[in-house]
Amino acid sequence: MEHSAAELLLRRDRWIVGGGLLLLCLLCWAYLLAGSGTGMSVAAMTSWQFPPPAAEGLAGGSWGAAYWIVMLLMWWIMMIAMMVPSAAPMILLYARVYRHGQEAGAELSPVVPTAAFTAGYLLAWLLFSGFATGLHFVLEASGLVHRMMMWSTTTVLSGSFLVAAGLYQFSPWKNRCLQECRSPVQFLSTHWRKTRIGALRMGAEHGVFCIGCCWSLMLLLFAGGVMNLVWIAGLAAIVLLEKLHRFGHQVARGAGAAMLAGGLYLLVYKVW
Repeated sequence: MEHSAAELLLRRDRWIVGGGLLLLCLLCWAYLLAGSGTGMSVAAMTSWQFPPPAAEGLAGGSWGAAYWIVMLLMWWIMMIAMMVPSAAPMILLYARVYRHGQEAGAELSPVVPTAAFTAGYLLAWLLFSGFATGLHFVLEASGLVHRMMMWSTTTVLSGSFLVAAGLYQFSPWKNRCLQECRSPVQFLSTHWRKTRIGALRMGAEHGVFCIGCCWSLMLLLFAGGVMNLVWIAGLAAIVLLEKLHRFGHQVARGAGAAMLAGGLYLLVYKVW
């Protein structure tokens, strides 16, 4: 039986899905490097120093509607750039499982349902980005986060975020969510739903587990710099190792111990 060129292309869905995820990540990183629409230089907001160079906060500013959108997009695109690489194995496995369902009457290609699964995942992170944007506004308005550099202006805030993130790394909620993220086969077997709407819901559920696993790490950007590429890349690497390395749980605990030590150092020795 002969197949059209379109059908043959759709049968190479692994390449389509993998290439699409790679392109999405590259575009998101390019957007971050270009300043995320803020008009700021990413190089100026990037520093290896921690705590970041002292800068007096610019409090009391208000955001217009356009700036709220810019900041929401900045956070969302940053989350996509940081999280999609670690979610790629789950997305690719979903496409593979769906593809093997063809013989049972599924569509020829899993590209569309896989796109729905990915969209659900990204929508979950959009909700988190809305929360992060609101918190960003509050911290900036109170002078705790610098308006231009987007990093903490006080050692107390930086230390508190580190201690909170470190403690969360050892919590049962972290372990549960990390286990879900590290076990794609188990997740798909227990959450499988038919139809594209079902795929969208599955992706959103996986996104909720990812948020439960990584939300405290993402909020550490306020301590090191929301647009600090050193912290963005470093936290993305931790997330990747936690989810994909065979010793991911140990990586999570090791990172938690380092965060606790760093936070307590800032709070005890730098403040008192």
